[in-house]
Amino acid sequence: MSRHGVESGLDPARLRAAFGAFPSGVVAVAARVDDQVVGLAASSFTSVSLDPPLVSFSIATTSRTWPALRRADHVGVTVLADHHDRVARQLAGRADTRFDGLDLTFGPGGAVTLADGIAWFDTTIDRHVEAGDHTIVLLRLHAVAHAEHSHPLVFHRSGFGLHRPALLSVDTEATKTTSPTR
Repeated sequence: MSRHGVESGLDPARLRAAFGAFPSGVVAVAARVDDQVVGLAASSFTSVSLDPPLVSFSIATTSRTWPALRRADHVGVTVLADHHDRVARQLAGRADTRFDGLDLTFGPGGAVTLADGIAWFDTTIDRHVEAGDHTIVLLRLHAVAHAEHSHPLVFHRSGFGLHRPALLSVDTEATKTTSPTR
C-alpha cells in the first residue's frame, strides 16, 4: 500500500469516489451533424491554453455520440448554470431526446449552444487523444461569450451541487479568538 492508502491494484469504485472528491463544472457539448443535433453533457471540461486558445473535455471510448460529434464542422460548448441539473440529466440520457424542449442557438458553422447558459464557446476539434477508457478532445476556440453574475452547475461526489459534511457544533467565541483566518 502507498503512503496515501491506495493499493497498487486500484478498485474502480474507490477510484471513482476519489475522483468525485474534486468538484467540476458541467458543460453541454453539441453540434448540428447531418441535420440532427447531437451532443452530451460533460463534467471533464477545462481550459487548456490562451495561445492558441484551446479547451478540452473527455468522453468515454464507449460513447455512441462521439462518432457523430467528431464529424461536426464546429462544436458548441455551453457552461451550464446552477439551475440546469435537470438539463444535465437530460443531456446524459437517451440520445434521441437529449435536446427536446431546450432553447438552442445555432451558429453558422453548426455549433449548437443552450441559450440560457453562463458561457458559450464556438469551437472546432483540434485533435483528440486516446487515454485509457476515455478520449481527450482538444477544441480550438473561435468565439466566446459569457454572462455576468451567474453561478455554474457543479458536479461533486456523483451529484449536483457541493456536498459538505455536517459541521460539528463549535464554540464561536473560542473560534474567534483562536483562529485568526476565520
